[in-house]
Formats: sequence, structure tokens, C-alpha cells
Amino acid sequence: MAETSSRELFTIADPIIGIDLGTTNSLVAWCDERGPRILTGPNNQSHCPSVVHIDPAPPAPNRHMEVGQPARDRAVERATHTISSVKRLMGKGLADVAPQLAYLPYAVTSQNPDGSGQAAIKVGDKTYTPQEVSAAILRELRDWAQPYFQHPVRKAVITVPAYFDDAQRQATRDAGRLAGLEVVRIVNEPTAAALAYGLDRSDDATIAVYDLGGGTFDISILRIEQGLFRVLSTNGDTRLGGDDFDQAILRLVQSEIAAQLNVTQIDFPPSTLQALRHFAERVKVELSEKPSATIEIDLGQGRNYRRSITRDEFLALIRPLIAATLDRCKQALQDADITPAQIDKVVMVGGSTYMPFVREQVGSFFDTQPYTALNPMEVVALGAAVQGAILAKINRGILLQDIVPLSLGIETMGGAVAKLITKGRSIPCAADEIFSTSAEGQTAVKIHVLQGERELVEHCRSLGQFTLSGIPPMAAGLPKLRVRFLVDTSGILSVTATEERSGTKAALQIVPSYGLTKDEVDQMVRQSVLNARTDMLAHRLIDLRNQINQDTAAIEKSLKIVGTDIDPAYLTQLQSLMATVRQLAPTEDADAIHTALTAMDHASARLGELAITKTLQDL
Repeated sequence: MAETSSRELFTIADPIIGIDLGTTNSLVAWCDERGPRILTGPNNQSHCPSVVHIDPAPPAPNRHMEVGQPARDRAVERATHTISSVKRLMGKGLADVAPQLAYLPYAVTSQNPDGSGQAAIKVGDKTYTPQEVSAAILRELRDWAQPYFQHPVRKAVITVPAYFDDAQRQATRDAGRLAGLEVVRIVNEPTAAALAYGLDRSDDATIAVYDLGGGTFDISILRIEQGLFRVLSTNGDTRLGGDDFDQAILRLVQSEIAAQLNVTQIDFPPSTLQALRHFAERVKVELSEKPSATIEIDLGQGRNYRRSITRDEFLALIRPLIAATLDRCKQALQDADITPAQIDKVVMVGGSTYMPFVREQVGSFFDTQPYTALNPMEVVALGAAVQGAILAKINRGILLQDIVPLSLGIETMGGAVAKLITKGRSIPCAADEIFSTSAEGQTAVKIHVLQGERELVEHCRSLGQFTLSGIPPMAAGLPKLRVRFLVDTSGILSVTATEERSGTKAALQIVPSYGLTKDEVDQMVRQSVLNARTDMLAHRLIDLRNQINQDTAAIEKSLKIVGTDIDPAYLTQLQSLMATVRQLAPTEDADAIHTALTAMDHASARLGELAITKTLQDL
């Protein structure tokens, strides 16, 4: 625990700290009327390495995890028991993280025996979820903060990458709960950086936040107007960061050692793999300041590998990765409907933005010198602390508006998607819509919640399903099913369904189906544009066919009520019109179907009046 004798003690009764839970390093901060500041830990260190060493046979049951620099110092010696880059496993299935496993010295398995569950970490004979490992880091940061306060620290704002999906956000919230913290808000990392950047600004500005950390990349376009922070667009990749730069060096070294030993492939033991990861990270850092860096490895049996890597060689390895981030920047600008010339500042966030090459490429893309006055490693934690001060009503002069990254809706009859909340809506937000049943006497309805930009269920991502049961039997179309979507301030979705005539209710606690990959997100957005015309036609055809089924069923029901009290010529007309729409229903001619359906509905209006009259006469 850090020394506290020279520290000012804050007397606030229920402090809300800000935490940047990073892939490589994590930080904790606090904000009051004088502004945000980083809270330091032992030896006055401001950055806590996001590394956890787990002792498989601890001497005491509650002292089996070591966090931060002490854990990092043991990473080579105890490679299989030392967990790093756990953020990349949060809210992911085992299949999602498969490409990363070759670069991890510790064992990653599944919570379920069949391999279909969430990725988990195996140490000895015990299995730990990424949430449990992350909770250890969060507890450490809480312990760093506690000596600054006279009252217990129990609440926190935690930041996440903007493109973390619901599963990853829920996993982060669960980690906070396991750490004994109430997570009062989940804030996107670029948005937090913008809060720290804009705290002392009096002028309006449009800013781009380029956030390249250890494990993820985000770009957000924000507008600051009179203290209001409005997110115009966001984009990113949860599988692109400084770790990938390290892996590029690691792959080069592995291939050259394999060639030197005259083998096709070489599998390093965990301790060597961990040492190589550290070597690669050191080389990456050195090449930001020097024209070359050296790696030297003892291969045993008198063999040695020694390699000088030049900056140009390294840049050739990572150039495609930086280009990929700029592609995301281009898309974010298009989504915000602005040009690079309209960006007033580009704020750099994340340890990887220290690299001169990254700053040069970003500056060239936006045609402006990146803003680096704020420490890229600390700005996210500072912004989280600002958000904590806003929630604690210490700072009332700032309002934050974030956005929904992908549209949310439910499945309707025929496999179409009814979108309740569209991409780009400011959060928090809510929407509700009335639906009904499609079958006579239906007592239960399945609510299928979806995410994506396409019009059909088969092209969107399933978030979960639940059933609204106990609906009193009624005629098709009579029940009033109100479905309500609520996206809270942390970007997490809740869904409720109510049958308003009976008061029957049900709700969805979304069971995450793990994280979206960059390719999946790109595919969802790109395909929605490329297939917009086809999708809208398919959706329209589904709606028309559903209408045909409902309207013809209503006509036949009315005919039974009227019986023989109908003019034969009128009956023949109705039967002919129904035959026409049924014949057209399987076709792709939406206009012809609509024309025929309209003619049938107009003609059946008199039948409805006859059925009502007949019903009243029979009472």
C-alpha cells in the first residue's frame, strides 16, 4: 500500500473514482472542483501493469493473486501462471480468440466442456474467467485510491473501447462487481478522452479522438458546444492495438529462428514465449527513439540468435495495421458527414500513439498536427474521473451524449426486422412500439432481439430471445403487445414486453453471444448499404404477404358471419380478388401485390359493415 502521510485526504462521503482498465496498463483518477488528477500507488507509480500472477497453491486462501509490476516481474519465470492482455478475452467466446492463442503463454480454455462457452483461463487445475482476472486489477486500483479518501471507495466509472459490444460491456460491469465496486457508468474511452480535453475549453469545437491502445483501436468524432459533448460517430477495431505490433516482431523472430534451426515451425515453451513478448515490446519502444534495436536469444546447445531490427523494417511490418486504423477514421468521418478539414483538433490517446510514425500518419490523414499536450496514457482515466465528478454533482457544467453504434430491433412475422432504435441515436435513449399476434387464440409470443443494419433476421446478429406468455386467448390482431427498448447511460440494452389488455409482462436479461469482430461489424454496415434496395424490397414483400394472410383471414371470417345474406355477384367479386392476391403472393412483384391487396381491401369494406350488422341482429 502506498504511503499516505504527505497526501491530502478528500473528505467526500461517497467518492466516485475513474478507472481506465487497459490492455497493457490501467490507471485510476479522481476529479473535484480543481480538476482531475491521477492517483498513484506504491513507489508513487501512476500506471499499474494489467498483469495478474495467480499462485495455483497459495499459502492462504485469499492471497493467491498478485497484481501489477510484481506480477509483470515474474512473467517469464512463471509464464503459465501470469495473465496479461486479459482485456482481449473479455466477453468473448473461445472461437473468437483463437487467432490470439499462439501468442499467449498461458492456457485459454472454455467455461463449457463442449467449447461453446466464454473464453476462460486455466491455471493449474483451476479455471478463471476474464472477469475474475480483471476484478483483481480493479481491486488493486481501488486499493491505490483508498488512502486518498477518509471514506470507503465503493463507486467507479470504468472506461471501455467505443466498439465494445453489449457482451464486453456486461463483462466489464461484472468485473467491477466482483471487485466490490458499483460501476455507476461505463464510458467509451474516446469520449472520456474528449471530456478531459474539453474540460477547460470555452470555445466550440469538432474533435477527432484517435485512440490506439495495447489491445484495441477506436476513432470517435465529437462536437463540443457550450459544455455539451455530442458524439457524432464512432468506429474501431477491438482486435487491433500495440499487442499486434509486438506480435509482428514476434512472428519475424519465430520464422528466422525456425530457418536458423532448419525446422518448418518452432513452438517455444511458455517462458521463452513470454520473454520474447517482452523483447518485442522493448524493441517497439526503442524504435520510437532509435534507428535500430537488437534482440539476442540463447537457443541452447551453443546456439544463439542475434538480430538488429531497423526502424524501417519495423514500420514495414506495422504499416498495414496503421493503414487499417486510417480506414476506420475515413468511415467515421463519412458517418458524421464531415471532412477532415472540418476537424479542429485530433486528440491522441493510448500508449501506441507515442510512436512518431503513428502521429505522422494521423497528422497526414487529417492534415493537421495531432494534439499531444495531454498525456495519451493518462487522458482516458482523467476523463473517467471527470465523468465521476459529473455524476457526483461536483462538476455540473458538462453534459455527455454518446451514441448507439448499431441498430437494435426485433423479429417480426416472416423473418423481417422491426428496428426500434437506429444506429447513431444519442444515449441514454428509449423506444417502444405496439405489435400484436398473428394467430387465433395465441397465448405466447417469442421476442427475438437483434442487432444490425439489414432488414432481414438472417442478416442480423441475435442478441437474445425471451417469451411473453400468459396472454389471454384473443382473436388474431387484438392483443396489444408493447415492446420497449432502453439503452442506459453505459450503452447496455434492456428489453421489456407487456400485453396491455391483460397487463402480462416479461423482460429480457440479455445473455451475451460474445463480441463482434471487426470483420463482422464491417460486414454488417457495408452489406446494409450494398443491399439496401434488395433488403427493402424483401422487407416490403414480407409485410405485404403478412397483410394478405391477415386480410384474407378477416374476409373469410366475415363471410361466415354473413352466411347467405350476401349478394352472389359481390361474393364472386370478393373470391376473385382473394384468389388474385393469393396467386400474386409468392411472386416478387411488390407493386402488383400492393395494387391487388388495395383493391381487395377496398372491396371488402362493405363486407365488414354487413358482418357488423348481422352480428348486432343476432344479439
